[in-house]
Amino acid sequence: MENSFEKNNMLKEFYIPTYIFMPESSVEPVSHIPTCPVIVFINTRSGGQLGHNLLVTYRKLLNHAQVFDLLDETPDKVLHKIYSNVERLKRDGDTLASEIHRRLRLIVAGGDGTAGWLLGVVSDLKLVHPPPVATVPLGTGNNLPYSFGWGKRNPGTDRESVISFLKLVKEAREINIDSWHTVMRMKCPKCSPCDPIAPSDLPHSLHAFHRVPKTDPEDMEYSYTYRGGFWNYFSMGMDAQVSYAFHSQRKLHPEKFKNQLSNQKQYLKLACTQGWFCASLSHPMSRNIAHLAKVKIMKKSGKWETLEIPQRCQRLT
Repeated sequence: MENSFEKNNMLKEFYIPTYIFMPESSVEPVSHIPTCPVIVFINTRSGGQLGHNLLVTYRKLLNHAQVFDLLDETPDKVLHKIYSNVERLKRDGDTLASEIHRRLRLIVAGGDGTAGWLLGVVSDLKLVHPPPVATVPLGTGNNLPYSFGWGKRNPGTDRESVISFLKLVKEAREINIDSWHTVMRMKCPKCSPCDPIAPSDLPHSLHAFHRVPKTDPEDMEYSYTYRGGFWNYFSMGMDAQVSYAFHSQRKLHPEKFKNQLSNQKQYLKLACTQGWFCASLSHPMSRNIAHLAKVKIMKKSGKWETLEIPQRCQRLT
């Protein structure tokens, strides 16, 4: 069994000194170059109290400066600042900065939405060698972590559990992930000023948007365009509405979402109360995807092809 000395030595392989993150900090003399430097992003709102507990443990084991609470700092601002500083240090001949840039890995703890948020930010950076991202399952479904072997159940937050996960990150093999780039266009409501939706009200996956010009003949006169990315899967319709209702309820009443089991119960309750299962009795067309939206797919040829949707279809995934 490893003793404390061996564990502390092992943790050096993940450690990043403060000056890498903060341009105003003085350069620290470092004798050891970490083999697997990591930056950790944690959504403390995910997993009930687990997110907060995980944040505390990571900050005790690693440098406080390399562990970020997503409620306080967004990943786009963090990574832009770090990469700008690293490039400056590399130009100054800093060997450690060069090696950290080359070996860097990211860890994100949260649900699928949180993981997709970070993946989108990394994609937007358009790096020649983007850092691999490890996902800690800290949500209700955890489909992304499960698909890539990180598990589906919420993890332990104690010291031993976090150290075990760090070891997995160090030994993990890189795997590519499918990505979907979407363009969503919506008609502007009547008597609306047609102002775009505020960024704070948009899901993180729709990180870029603008208003469509009236001169575009393929679009309605007053419409919005939202652009975004989705990783591994994309969904619209019944399950998307339930997911959004779950997100909204958790945002309004976080005290009701304390652990994965209770979250799954809340999710099931919302699924049964959204009205999808009995919609056909009163308004047979009100929930059909074919009635609500037109879906087009762009293939490698660069041409948009209309997707034929069955009339009774209530969800697309």
